[in-house]
Amino acid sequence: MKTSVVTVFAFSLILLLGTGCEAIKNSNNTQRGTAVGASSGAVIGGIIGNNVGDGNNSVVGAIIGAAVGGAVGNRIGNNMDRQAEAISEAVPGAEVTRIGEGINVTFDENSGVQFELNKAELTPQGQSTLDKMAEVFVEYDDTNILVEGHTDSSGKEDYNMALSKRRAESVTQYLVSKGVAKERLTTKWYGETQPKYDNNTEEGRVKNRRVELGIVASEEMIEEAKQGN
Repeated sequence: MKTSVVTVFAFSLILLLGTGCEAIKNSNNTQRGTAVGASSGAVIGGIIGNNVGDGNNSVVGAIIGAAVGGAVGNRIGNNMDRQAEAISEAVPGAEVTRIGEGINVTFDENSGVQFELNKAELTPQGQSTLDKMAEVFVEYDDTNILVEGHTDSSGKEDYNMALSKRRAESVTQYLVSKGVAKERLTTKWYGETQPKYDNNTEEGRVKNRRVELGIVASEEMIEEAKQGN
C-alpha cells in the first residue's frame, strides 16, 4: 500500500497551483485540515478545471476547490484522516494521498481497478477492489466522490476519450450497484489529455491508464464540522 500526505498551507496555495503538489509525510492533522480556504459548500462538479496543480490533475483542483479552511476545515481533515486510513487498510494497491481536506485515490491498470483489454468491463479483480471501496464509502457516507477516467496516448485521441468515459462510468455504476448513493458521485473523463507519467515508456503508459477518485466533504459533513461535531 502506498500512502502519502500532502500538506497545503494557505500561504503556499499560489505555489501549489503553479507547480503542483509535493507529498510531505508526517504532517499533523491541524496542518492538513486548516489548509486551503474556499467558499463553503462548493459543488464538486462545478469547480473542476483542467489546468490546476501541475496542469494535468483535475482531481487535485477539485479537492482544493472544495476546501473550507479554518477550524471547520481542521475537523473535516480529521475525518478524512480516518477515511484515508480505512481505504488504505481495505484496498491493497491503491495509492491514497491526503490533500488538504480531501483524499485522492489512484488505481493504474496493475493496482486494483482493472478492465478487460480495450474495454470498459471490469475484471473480477476490479470488481473485488470496488467491492471493498464501496464498503468504505457506505460506512463514511458523508462525503462526495469524483470518479475520473484516464488513458495513455496510444491510439487515436477520440477513441481514448470515449474509452475513458466508458470506464469512468463503469466504475460509477458499479459503486452505485453496491450501495453508494448515486447523488454522491460525479463522473468525469479526460482520455489522454492528463498524463501523469511519460507516455514514451511502457511503465509510464501503464500508470497513465488509470482511474482516479477525489473524495471531499459533503454539505452534511461541513455542517457537522461547523457545529464542532
